[in-house]
Amino acid sequence: MATHNYKVFSCFNRKFTLTEPEPLPDVQKAFSEFSAGASSMSADHLLRFLAEHQGEVDCTASDSNQILQQSRKDDRESGFDLHDFFHFLQHNDFNAPLKSQVHHDMNAPLSHYFVYTGHNSYLTGNQLSSDCSDVPIIKALQRGVRVIELDLWPNSDKDDIDVVHGRTLTTPVSLLQCLKSIKEYAFVKSKYPLVITLEDHLTPDLQAKVAKMATQVFGELLHIPQTDSLTEFPSPESMKGRILISTKPPKEFLESNDMESDDEVSSLPDNTNAQGIDDKSSLEYKCLITIHAGKPKGEIQDELKAAGKVRRLSLSEQALEKASESYGADIVRFTQNNILRVYPKGTRLNSSNYKPHIGWTYGAQMVAFNMQGHGKSLWYMQGMFRTNGGCGYVKKPEFLIRKGPHNEVFDPKIVLPVKTTLKVKVYTGYGWSLDFSPTDFDTYSPPDFYVKVCIVGVPADMAKKKTRVISNNWFPVWEEEFDFPLTVPELALLRIEVRENDKRQKDDFGGQTCLPVSELKSGFRSVPLYDEKGDKFKSVKLLMRFQFR
Repeated sequence: MATHNYKVFSCFNRKFTLTEPEPLPDVQKAFSEFSAGASSMSADHLLRFLAEHQGEVDCTASDSNQILQQSRKDDRESGFDLHDFFHFLQHNDFNAPLKSQVHHDMNAPLSHYFVYTGHNSYLTGNQLSSDCSDVPIIKALQRGVRVIELDLWPNSDKDDIDVVHGRTLTTPVSLLQCLKSIKEYAFVKSKYPLVITLEDHLTPDLQAKVAKMATQVFGELLHIPQTDSLTEFPSPESMKGRILISTKPPKEFLESNDMESDDEVSSLPDNTNAQGIDDKSSLEYKCLITIHAGKPKGEIQDELKAAGKVRRLSLSEQALEKASESYGADIVRFTQNNILRVYPKGTRLNSSNYKPHIGWTYGAQMVAFNMQGHGKSLWYMQGMFRTNGGCGYVKKPEFLIRKGPHNEVFDPKIVLPVKTTLKVKVYTGYGWSLDFSPTDFDTYSPPDFYVKVCIVGVPADMAKKKTRVISNNWFPVWEEEFDFPLTVPELALLRIEVRENDKRQKDDFGGQTCLPVSELKSGFRSVPLYDEKGDKFKSVKLLMRFQFR
């Protein structure tokens, strides 16, 4: 049995034994019920437990036999005993809280999905003086991000293209380097389409150079649309393994001259004007654009109601919040066929993020985030896109896609009746003694852990609960249950955070995760925790139970 020694004031040692908990009462009850009171659980017993208690209705007799073989601690031929069963429940491979495969319908238009979207994807740090690099682009693609944003400017010699946050002290990176890295990592995490949004500040000859560069680097991966007048976006399934370009058509860009003014100080190169467009160069560039983009040229309500070909509209978080006050229904209707991209306000110079539900509740597909801006908002974003196999596309709820019989649409400001109640029980936690050193939390004793359990969603569903503190224990047992009545469970996230109680300073961080409520699997679940950047801990998990009433 392992022990940890803690030296106090260099005078004496405090010895603490690391003792894993015995099977909990609810675990014992489930074991007894599904093993028919026997001391061993057979493959047939386990299959019934998986189907009836865990809701794993697709499991077969072969699956339960294989689980028994892989989960037993020894080579005996009999089934699980109680301790085997308890350890099986803590095994994330068998009892994960979410499905690990793509399971949403991927044949609907792109406008029917929330898409994992980056903002200024090339920045390594703040918005004013950090380096530009392909490294954050690679990291984003490895996490499953499906929309990469590049800002294109002429280099100092005006003969090539830099990716840089214009009119700032950020150091540039070459477009060619970014494109090569995008090609290499585009589909390592997800096979579904990658969208590159371009904010270009280029002359027609450099736009033509971008077109040639993209065509040569991406080759057959680059989707070349057959028309520039789409009435419906293609589906993720039909664009699997393809790279799509989204930007303003050249002429529209030059006429509007309205980059994301909240996001950066923008201007056209001095030698560019609408009359000087080179038609051939512009055409080469325009032919690559699958998703035509723009910003409001006049009144926002007119843009939202404009009919015709589908397109992408970009609004800052502030502009969206302001527009939603008067035109919320029009925004939802717009996003049923068109794509709305929301980006951080310009004052977020430290690359912080906003609450993504600002966009999601109105159907905005591309809620663009600074992937280097770690914190709760990014945890929400990472949590949303853990579902559907982590492919970067999440099907929007039907109420954000369909109109009612009287053309009515979802209104997040209206408080709806409770649709379901999520019951969350926090049993125990484990793995910290493997992933942390003995003194990472407390210098003189084992940690004092507690768990925060919160709902993030529409205002009526927001809630915060927490367990009691368990002192001096690497294997805390809480056995506490919380009820969360939910009016819109389809947009709710369950946020779980472990903290270490510290009486003298800020409580230490012990792990976190966010899980989409509508995707939660019922029953006992082994819930892996992540660090503050969103990287999964090797060993740290919570044993929990989820039930819907």
